[in-house]
Amino acid sequence: MALDVYKDWLGIPDGPRPPDHYQLLRLVRFQDDAQKIQSNYRKLNAHVRKYASGQYSVQSQELLNELAKVMLCLTDAERKRAYDESLGREFDEPVSSFGPIPIEDVLVKDKHLTREQAKQAQSFAEARGLSMRDAVVQMKLVDADTAAKALAVSLRLPYVDLTETMPDDSVLDQLPRKVARRYSIIPLFVDDGMVLVAGLDEPTHELLEELQLRFGMPAKAVIATPLAINQSISKYYAPAAREDAKTPVPAKSKGTKTVAGNQDKPKEPGPRKIVSELSRQASAEAGIVDMLTLIVVWVTIIALLVVPWFFPRWNTWLFYWTGIVAFPAVAYYVYKVYWK
Repeated sequence: MALDVYKDWLGIPDGPRPPDHYQLLRLVRFQDDAQKIQSNYRKLNAHVRKYASGQYSVQSQELLNELAKVMLCLTDAERKRAYDESLGREFDEPVSSFGPIPIEDVLVKDKHLTREQAKQAQSFAEARGLSMRDAVVQMKLVDADTAAKALAVSLRLPYVDLTETMPDDSVLDQLPRKVARRYSIIPLFVDDGMVLVAGLDEPTHELLEELQLRFGMPAKAVIATPLAINQSISKYYAPAAREDAKTPVPAKSKGTKTVAGNQDKPKEPGPRKIVSELSRQASAEAGIVDMLTLIVVWVTIIALLVVPWFFPRWNTWLFYWTGIVAFPAVAYYVYKVYWK
């Protein structure tokens, strides 16, 4: 008999294939509790991973990606509403009621902060030009995971644990490493006519525009922690890997129409946005590693070439030949890895 992963692995009875989102995650229809949705997803994710090795590895990865897409849909307020309406659900409140919630209110509601701590964090953030998310982490009021989840709730965006999600290689191939590092993002996969991209915060207009051009479709943001983003970039974008996107960015000409059909207009300077301190740290960490590597390399080369001049006793053929061989070899390596 052909394998039915829904029935054989998840215990979903015979019926429409693929099952609807709530059946797939074994939820009550129209479940609104994001924590319950994520909890069921984690349990099913761990279960399906048992089949990741062996003859069913391909089916396992396909189902894992499907579970992740469904979870991200049902934890995205806007997309969930549209999906529920397609199943016949009616809402009393208008769509306009879906707006951002102050992150401090989310943390207080979930009892991670007191109202007094929230006020202190606001003052701390304003004094140092930080986002509220970064302020509560720097003050050690909550950890980075809790802050990222609260930010996701605040922005009404999904939260993703990148250790549980494997991006689609075909999507990763379309975004160069330098772009992923510049914006601290990881493209995940395509779902419902849009590319899902994990990042640290709400994406800027500039980033959304670049992603639209590269992927040829709208981008939808999901929130992840800075550490998870850094680790994923290191894992999926090793030095010199995926440097050139398969899909080139088309040049925009004057009068080119946007997706909405409007003419491109010169951008007007908007309100100054607070730069994420964690984003700066994420980029700085990668830069520090590169800089330290270069310093160690050049100090070694200089020592091999200069030391014999000041210490004639050490002026052996070993030093000269080591310098002659090491210099071009290391220079070539640095060029290929860091300056390509």
